[in-house]
Amino acid sequence: MTHRLLALTAASLALCAALSTQAQGLKPLAAPNIRLQPTATLQADFIVAVVNSEPITNNEVRAEMQRLLQQLAQQRRAPPDSKLLAAQVLERLINDKAQLQLARESGVRVDDTAVDLAEQNIARQNQMEVAELRRRIVADGMVLSQFRDQLRDQLMLTRLRERDVEPRVRVSDLEVDQYLREQQQSATVDPASLEINLSQILVAVPDAATPVQIAALQTKAQRALDRARAGEDFVTLVREFSDATDSASRANGGQLGLRTADRYPPLFVEATQALSVGDVSAVVRSGAGFHVLKVLEKKNTGLPAMSVTQSRARHILLRVSPQLSEAAARTKLADFKKRIVAGQADFATLARDNSQDGSAAQGGDLGWANPGMFVPEFEEVMNRLTPSQVSDPLVSRFGVHLIQLMERRNTALSPREQRETVRAMLREKKLDETYATWSQDLRGRAYVEMREPPL
Repeated sequence: MTHRLLALTAASLALCAALSTQAQGLKPLAAPNIRLQPTATLQADFIVAVVNSEPITNNEVRAEMQRLLQQLAQQRRAPPDSKLLAAQVLERLINDKAQLQLARESGVRVDDTAVDLAEQNIARQNQMEVAELRRRIVADGMVLSQFRDQLRDQLMLTRLRERDVEPRVRVSDLEVDQYLREQQQSATVDPASLEINLSQILVAVPDAATPVQIAALQTKAQRALDRARAGEDFVTLVREFSDATDSASRANGGQLGLRTADRYPPLFVEATQALSVGDVSAVVRSGAGFHVLKVLEKKNTGLPAMSVTQSRARHILLRVSPQLSEAAARTKLADFKKRIVAGQADFATLARDNSQDGSAAQGGDLGWANPGMFVPEFEEVMNRLTPSQVSDPLVSRFGVHLIQLMERRNTALSPREQRETVRAMLREKKLDETYATWSQDLRGRAYVEMREPPL
């Protein structure tokens, strides 16, 4: 029972560092992992490794293996070879041990209040009181002090990584630009979805031109290209070199207009497909003569616009206190829901009169929210609602809520939001790489003595 119960706690351990009430008290926090060791399944123990004089036992490895195998079973995934899994688990425990030692030596501390807060949030996530959580842990043959020690260790590891790893990670504007440029260039382009705007210098070749005349005209086009690539103004070069008969085109600096690629000559598309905006093509020969092409705009409309599903919800929050128990708050909000559904009360009015949240003055309206803005326990319930539907009372780390979904919409991200989305993605990737390097370095500096292999 405990493993099923605490499978939910990874999300709820987000608790530790702070319980800020920004964004209506619903902003999520990062969640560490927790390992639990059911004593009933363990056998005679022995030391499998020593990390800077601290031992790791066979039972620690077996308990972690058991937890991972349960996760794989829940996900209906085949388990790996047991020896391989044991080796991987042992290596992870060695890394954790070395990091915990560094945390303690460098002054990272987690007091009892933080552990209490973690425990309270695990209980709330599982819709129970702390006393009930402790009773179930003990009933399943687990040691309560060990459970709290593991909470403390995980909180300490999280704080260490936040202190020593996260400040090392930076994503520059140039990195964002490069990623976007590479994605644009590497995408498979459908000519019907690629829009381009080209400017051209046309050096016309008469139908009866001799080879000598053709060579001279090609040299003229090459001279225009050389000057364009040297940085001279393309519009000026159009006026000097271009023989285009379209006066509007000449007046616009040779612009051919933004259009889909299938409306351009294939020669033009082929000559410019690898170019970025601002680049100039090599000289291109067509039936009309020699062309020098400059890319003014390029858009791949076939790439899906970056968009998110936004939700607009309102809520009533009742905070648990000595004067209002969690059970009483649930009962009160259940009564509110009954009255709202029956048309006997208005949600916004009840929120203004009763909600203990900054949104009360707006009738509980939380505004349009992107995914991830609220803590998981709140967002999961909100995401299951249909417009106008009212949830049952739910418990979060901030109290007891009643939610009504007002609207839902798909919204394209603005260019600035798209850049920030890319920046966040690149930062997560760099964070993983930085953590791996940092962890390997710390592992390499630790004294590790391997004893008996785990069984």
